[in-house]
Amino acid sequence: MIDFLMYLTYFVLFINLIVYSYSFFRKGKANVFFVSYIIFSAAMQFSMELLYQFGKTNLVVVNIFFIGQMILLGMFYNSLTLVKSQKIFIKISLAIALLVLAIQFSMNPNEFIKFNLFEITLTNLLIVVFALFHFYNMLTETKSYYYISIGVVFYLLASTVLYLIGNLSVELSDDLKLLTWILNSFLVLCFQFFILFDWIKSFSSKNALTK
Repeated sequence: MIDFLMYLTYFVLFINLIVYSYSFFRKGKANVFFVSYIIFSAAMQFSMELLYQFGKTNLVVVNIFFIGQMILLGMFYNSLTLVKSQKIFIKISLAIALLVLAIQFSMNPNEFIKFNLFEITLTNLLIVVFALFHFYNMLTETKSYYYISIGVVFYLLASTVLYLIGNLSVELSDDLKLLTWILNSFLVLCFQFFILFDWIKSFSSKNALTK
């Protein structure tokens, strides 16, 4: 089941990579930071899968992914907002978060090669805050990247809770731990579908002509 969800997620991610790259490089419409995020996600997923197939630990790549995701989605939402105070908050928050993580890794380098729950919680919740800024701004502005932002909030909040549960259930049954990973894989798949649906609504030729 989990393999099916993972490979279906890879397939949808690959489609998103193609359509958003097309909209950016050929049409000049998609946001550069979000396209960079999709390219980065695809590269990280490929790296993690490659390491897994060779029987190597992929936790270093996982940690790089969460930090990179925070930076790219943070810059994505920074580019969308027109509110100066929000821009300042996003940039300062990113800088502080990176500084805190740098201090953690310098004090204990082993944190970078294991499942870092603090890093995951910090980076995910910051992105959720940035997305909520965007929702607030859309009350009086054009609804841009609306479905992506719904997916961001839904996926990151739910996956953070699952990671916390998974961490608390380390000594519980393997079935429960497997269930948390299956649910998280399903959440990742849902997020990719939100991204694809946003492209269909915003950038596909049919919908672009009606705007």
